Amino acid sequence: MLQAVMFRYRTRGLGFEPVDGMLVRARGSVTVYAARGQYQLLVEGMERAGTGDILAMLEERKRALAAEGLFDDERKRPLPRFPSRIAVVTSPTGAAIRDILNVLGRRNSGMGVVVLPAAVQGDEAAAQIAAQIEAANRLELGDVIIVGRGGGSIEDLLPFSDEAVVRAIAASRIPVISAVGHEIDWTLSDFAADLRAPTPSAAAELVSESREALSREVAQFAAELETAVHSRLDRARLLLERFEPTAVEARLQRVLMPSARRLDEARDELAAAISAALELRSRRLEIAARELEAMSPRAVLARGFAVVRRAAAPGASGRAPDQGAAVRDSSALASGDRVEITFSRGEAAAEVLEVRK
Repeated sequence: MLQAVMFRYRTRGLGFEPVDGMLVRARGSVTVYAARGQYQLLVEGMERAGTGDILAMLEERKRALAAEGLFDDERKRPLPRFPSRIAVVTSPTGAAIRDILNVLGRRNSGMGVVVLPAAVQGDEAAAQIAAQIEAANRLELGDVIIVGRGGGSIEDLLPFSDEAVVRAIAASRIPVISAVGHEIDWTLSDFAADLRAPTPSAAAELVSESREALSREVAQFAAELETAVHSRLDRARLLLERFEPTAVEARLQRVLMPSARRLDEARDELAAAISAALELRSRRLEIAARELEAMSPRAVLARGFAVVRRAAAPGASGRAPDQGAAVRDSSALASGDRVEITFSRGEAAAEVLEVRK
């Protein structure tokens, strides 16, 4: 039996507390204990080896990291739909990178891929994975980071549950997809990442839109756009038809016809009123003319009467003051006066021979 010794300062880096009966995997150097002449293992690092112990350790670590909020849904970010470059943290010689490149080449061959090589199992894997995630962020090597590897035992996948890797994923400014193992496998990276993919191939599908799907979507958008354009053109055509000359004339007729009809009726009513008024005034004028004619001196003369006016005396020079005055009383005349007599037709000059009162 080989005894093992681990100094206290080295136990500070352990993620668990060793207890009696726990199955562990230890690494270190073999030395000789001179006092007893025995070989011993000077332990430099140690990890749980039993599956049950590993799961218990992972659950304990998961609770501790979850308490810090590293797995909260509020900090998850959506993936960009059309990333131009993908950063992949994995083994450059493993099956995972081949699967990812095959899927990307088939679905979107124009997408850039940056491979950040890291060991995916063993003692140095966790440190390398965390360092490459930090490098991808520092150098802005991609729009999305895929962290993963192919399937393996629970011991093989332990680097992706390492606290350093989990914290590197949680601190990443670039969205991270965890693609570790097969669909039934899980690691703490799955909880810290913005999205978990069941396999590396599935992760590649998540970040790459299928060209066929994009073509169908573009075709659908084109059809919808064409339909919308035709619909708007039809509406515009209907609106323009309303402004065609015949349509405008018909609409104006519909609008103006009642007004024109009312104007015609008003004009006819006004003409009738004017005609009636003129006829009434014409009749009144005729009556007045007849009355005036009846009262006219000529009408009186026509009935046999005559007008007698004074005339100038024979041999008189100048005009007498009463010359031309109508004689209404015979006493105003004297024998020998000259007068002018106006008849209905014509006049006569006479001399008064005798005045009768």
